[in-house]
Amino acid sequence: MKLYETLEKQLKKENNFVTDNGELKKWVVINKAQNFDAGLIELLLENEELKEKFFIEVKGTLVFNQNLFIQFLEQKNYLNDSYTQYKNKVGLTIDGKYLKQRNEVALVWPFKDCVLEGGQSREEDKREEIFFNEILAQDEITQLLEPKVLTNAKIYNKDDEKVFTGFTRDAEINKKRGLSEDTITDNLIIKGNNLLALHSLKKEFAGKVKLIYIDPPFNTENDSFKYNDSFNHSTWLSFMINRLNIAKNLLSKTGLIFIHLDQIEEAYLKVICDEIFGRENYINTIIVKSSTPSGTKTVHKDKTIIKQKDFIIVYRKTNSARFNPQYKRKEKWDTHFNYFLDRKNETVRSLIEVLIEKEILPSQSTLKDFDINNESHSDFYKKNANLICQTQSHKNNELKDKSRRLKDKVLFINKGQKDEMMFYNGRQLTPLLKSINEVLFNGKISEDFAVLLCDFWDDIDFQNTQNEGGISFTNGKKPEELLYRIIKLATKETDIVLDFFVGSGTTSCVAHKMNRQYIGIEQMNYIEELPIIRLEKVISGEQGGISKEINWQGGGSFTYLELKKYNQTFIEQIEEVKDSKALLIIWEQMKVRSFLNYNVDIQKQYQHIEEFKQLSLKQQKKLLVELLDKNQLYVNLTSIDDKDFAVSKEEKQVTNDFYQIEK
Repeated sequence: MKLYETLEKQLKKENNFVTDNGELKKWVVINKAQNFDAGLIELLLENEELKEKFFIEVKGTLVFNQNLFIQFLEQKNYLNDSYTQYKNKVGLTIDGKYLKQRNEVALVWPFKDCVLEGGQSREEDKREEIFFNEILAQDEITQLLEPKVLTNAKIYNKDDEKVFTGFTRDAEINKKRGLSEDTITDNLIIKGNNLLALHSLKKEFAGKVKLIYIDPPFNTENDSFKYNDSFNHSTWLSFMINRLNIAKNLLSKTGLIFIHLDQIEEAYLKVICDEIFGRENYINTIIVKSSTPSGTKTVHKDKTIIKQKDFIIVYRKTNSARFNPQYKRKEKWDTHFNYFLDRKNETVRSLIEVLIEKEILPSQSTLKDFDINNESHSDFYKKNANLICQTQSHKNNELKDKSRRLKDKVLFINKGQKDEMMFYNGRQLTPLLKSINEVLFNGKISEDFAVLLCDFWDDIDFQNTQNEGGISFTNGKKPEELLYRIIKLATKETDIVLDFFVGSGTTSCVAHKMNRQYIGIEQMNYIEELPIIRLEKVISGEQGGISKEINWQGGGSFTYLELKKYNQTFIEQIEEVKDSKALLIIWEQMKVRSFLNYNVDIQKQYQHIEEFKQLSLKQQKKLLVELLDKNQLYVNLTSIDDKDFAVSKEEKQVTNDFYQIEK
């Protein structure tokens, strides 16, 4: 048993492996072992006895003996005879593992084992998506996900656009937020495929992002807004799992991710996130009232139940994550606050008597007539918040008994100090002041009578955001109030906020106004029409959204970057052409300048050109895209000095600066 005790003691150093009762979560440990979890392996390697038992050396490299470890963990604390071992090993298997060994509930679909490049750049695009199988195309995936060369760098500030001169790495800011001193502290907006951009961020920002908020395509088959929102079901799931895997890598240990979507994919994405982040790291699903049942939405009310809500799924990276509690305005007066404190005489009166006496309420009124939306009523309770009280139960029997003996007098503990407590007739006396907090209500931030914000948000207006920020984005734009609340809930000033579906730019704009560092990624071509223009307005001091309430005066800056395209340029040109003649011109350019698949015989393509001309324009486009080498869509960092890619001096400068490569 000594080895088991050593193992148990070591594993209990990780909080995620321990129940509230202090017991070891064997099923969690086994699941981690089955997936060769780096954290588990690192924990085992820290102990010499465990390292010797569960690792074997192969040519100077330690290899984790997974089967031995799982078998050992399963057998211990059971009867150690052959019958127990036999009993534990009878059953159905999946992927060579017994069902008894598998704690997780897995979601399986076509293409789950593939990487989806997902490279559409225009809202009209409905191209054939590119999949790489994780087993059959390891080399292709490695090349696809390599860091990319950066180009077209610009800095936007109050003095208007200026030439990029280098990234800022503020050591003092980084010290305060516990990051390495050489971490980039600039706000970044990156244009390019978001999967590839996320992998390009890994070297600089892995483990440093405090909050990820994303509002991905909902997969509604409704293309009315500028995303290609018509991924079929299995393709959408692959699209998301690829991006969430790398997103987890970017989150800090105290990081949180908020994923905004509707009912179509919410349940499926929840299971995916359980696999990626761990079921134990699921926080909650926030229900947001996002619409009202009116207009065309009610046309088919006899056939369906009208949608009125969105979901925001929330996960943490580890159990070290913490929230900054937020509050919302209480709509009705709480009649439990029915006492008025006389601090001088250490007595209380009936609150309703005081309200009638001061002619705030007419005679014969009750506390139900007290309206917190009435200006005079509201002023009264705010001015007297330390005197209006309610009674509550308390566990300290000694203090309760002592207060009962005072008979209608208030018992003060540490009177006048921060930790003051009051008791009255055996119950704790709590002032209204403790229920007043900062709230966001009707677009205004104020100190008000509040209740703790939980998982149902029905107090944010989604209906009037079309022109928020000075740009029009009629569908899918989220209110600045929503992002203000999420950012306030999950971060503090200077923390890093990431959004890799930037859309109209709400996340970046709100983060800018709230003094958070932000990274925004968008691959759609409207990036310069929407988020860039909107951020420029923010820097200039625009007064929409939350600006007035937080006294936003403008200022700050952001750096714009693009992933340097290569074959992606040809794909976009192919997608845009309107006739075969223009397509043949692109083909001639491709033969000279593009990287074609290794098995493409240009001579044969030339011999069959007449057959090509007989195809429909859609078929011609599809064929030309298939000829391109998809590993060369963007220029990899490893090819920065390759003359075929013609990387300029300026591009090398910004790229080397970003990845901290000294030349």
